[in-house]
Amino acid sequence: MQYWTECRQFYRQFRQQYHTTGSILPSSRGLARAMTRPLRQAKAPRRILEIGPGTGAITAEIVRQLRPGDQFDIVEINADFVAFLNTRFAEEADFRKRRSQSRIMHCPLQEVPGEKMYDFLISGLPLNNFSLELVDDIYKSYERLLKPGGTLTCFEYVWVRAIKMPFVRGKDRERLTQLTHYLEVKFRRYQIGQEIVVLNVPPAVARHLRFG
Repeated sequence: MQYWTECRQFYRQFRQQYHTTGSILPSSRGLARAMTRPLRQAKAPRRILEIGPGTGAITAEIVRQLRPGDQFDIVEINADFVAFLNTRFAEEADFRKRRSQSRIMHCPLQEVPGEKMYDFLISGLPLNNFSLELVDDIYKSYERLLKPGGTLTCFEYVWVRAIKMPFVRGKDRERLTQLTHYLEVKFRRYQIGQEIVVLNVPPAVARHLRFG
């Protein structure tokens, strides 16, 4: 029942705000497990920031992995998703158990304060929908917030830019070409591992990065 509630909410937001939602369905449990693998391999206390959680498919996996002493922050720009997450923290047992360790911020990532604060960043932002300037700004925020030796985990759908390319023209094609080059440079320089998750709609790749 919870999964279908998430699906309805996610699809509604996809129709209304495609550019910041980026998918018609929430992430699968398999993708959530892949996104949280570095977290499971580290001992508490850990400070974690989830970016763009949507309805909380990956959030649910994170709260199951929280231990005493951990601090979990969430940043979400969509007000409806923020309200949905607050309801989950109020009503669902796994979420309620870790409510005192968790905080939801309703703002863009760029407005999250601090420097070198987090051991783990777990990002669900649909970067392929954004301008190159915005993606660069987001990466600067990733680097500002992540501790030395910390891990950024993000995901994208398999071959998404290659699949889109034949169907776009003009400025959007130029944007996608520049974005592809930008992200491939980041992945070559910083990626320390990746996992392809077939059991997701559509299939996705989780990427683990470490700066410096």
